[in-house]
Amino acid sequence: MRGPHNIWRLIRTGATLERSGAMSVVLQAFNAPPALRLVARILGWPFKWLGLRGDPNLPPATRALTALGPAYIKFGQILSTRPDVVGDTMAEQLRYLQDKLPPFSRDTAISIVEAELAMPLNAIFSSFSEPIAAASIAQVHRAHLADSGKMVAVKVLRPGISRAFRKDIDAFYLAAHIIELLLPGARRLRPTDVIRHFESVVLGELDLRLEASSAAEFAANTTDDPCFQVPMAQWDLSGRRVMTLGWAEGLPLGDNAALDAAGHDRAALGERVLQLFLRHALRDGFFHGDMHQGNLKVAANGDIIALDFGIMGRIDEYTRRVYAEILFGFIRKDYRRVAEVHFEAGYVPADRDIDEFARALRAVGEPIFGMDATRISMARLLAYLFEVTERFGMETRTELILLQRTMVVVEGVARSLNPSINIWQVAQPVVEEYIKQNVGPKALLRDLAKTARVLARFGPKLPALVEAQLIGRTDGVSSPAPQNTLMRAAQTVGLVGLGGALALGGVWLTQTYF
Repeated sequence: MRGPHNIWRLIRTGATLERSGAMSVVLQAFNAPPALRLVARILGWPFKWLGLRGDPNLPPATRALTALGPAYIKFGQILSTRPDVVGDTMAEQLRYLQDKLPPFSRDTAISIVEAELAMPLNAIFSSFSEPIAAASIAQVHRAHLADSGKMVAVKVLRPGISRAFRKDIDAFYLAAHIIELLLPGARRLRPTDVIRHFESVVLGELDLRLEASSAAEFAANTTDDPCFQVPMAQWDLSGRRVMTLGWAEGLPLGDNAALDAAGHDRAALGERVLQLFLRHALRDGFFHGDMHQGNLKVAANGDIIALDFGIMGRIDEYTRRVYAEILFGFIRKDYRRVAEVHFEAGYVPADRDIDEFARALRAVGEPIFGMDATRISMARLLAYLFEVTERFGMETRTELILLQRTMVVVEGVARSLNPSINIWQVAQPVVEEYIKQNVGPKALLRDLAKTARVLARFGPKLPALVEAQLIGRTDGVSSPAPQNTLMRAAQTVGLVGLGGALALGGVWLTQTYF
């Protein structure tokens, strides 16, 4: 589907923003320079009549994003968690996008359920409600199981949603190519790779079997987490377009008035949301990647309930350690160590000045410490961070996009509950716990033991490998030169010795310390 025809979609995007009045509202919310506002107005006005009309009863930004489609709605959901970036008024308007979008009919949902589960509805459920929540990709119905009467939540994909998303993403690819062509300086941000990453995340969200799998894994990882719940998926009543979960009763985390009326401590809830995200990311390497208020509830006993597991993030152990050391360095105000970690991980080119980078990081971190959060302009801080990445040639790390995006969203959720929250103080115990367990002598011993166990599994194969090297043949490949044979044999013998030493050492370490 990619091609020049997507130019029309980009033109219509700008025209829709202009027609709905969202263009000026968005530029004002982001405090865009007057020159940029003027250029946008000049370019948008002639095409205004081509824009989608949208629902005139909605505020401008919400009206434009809902008219443009699901991918744009996802972007609006992220912005809805950041009143410190877009302002309180726009953030409140955009929360409409989290779970209050226009639903499709109950009859359509029933036909999808019956087709997906290959059974008539009354054989599965004794009741099936009208939609109770509708988001960009799916909507949810309350139902009771026919055999047990148990209340469940049934999630049903929107009809035609896969095609709609692909059309939006195709247009995004074209926009990324145009940016790379016309703005060479933006290539370090790897816009095409960013869109490719977004595409992979979204396509995974369009198969509810994968979401059910994520819910099961997430529930297993967090079983022992206090004050946290994950509804269990019912595999026999789930498929590609339908997923059935246990019912979770609670108040929306975004309804501050209802939380206050119920007597919940919003400051404590804000801290818990942030600490849960960090614990899942660092401890498990598997975290909820869409933690906006629409996907979080508060149970009567104060437990936080997570919903919607279509977007989940996964980071490897090395990246977790890098991320933890960066956070720990900021918490301790050790900007030199934060800079070193960036260089060691390859996030900053090796030819840049590490001391200058540390100084730039200090300018990012120092304004946050010792200052009431309500006085910190996150928009200004993000703008300065962008300047730092540009100055030091830092490329976008696609493997960290979801982690960074979710951190921004979670911080926004925490601030909506408690505008004065200090994210560094809240993060400190979780990060310190991870550092203690995974960075230092104890972690080194555990890594050596793990390496020894891996090498030990190759023990039975090592004699055959040595013999193959000595005779210069492996699976019928002709003999190499004699000197190469001797060299390869020596290397293999050395590997055998190293493997044996590590295996013995690993057994001792495991018995002694673990």
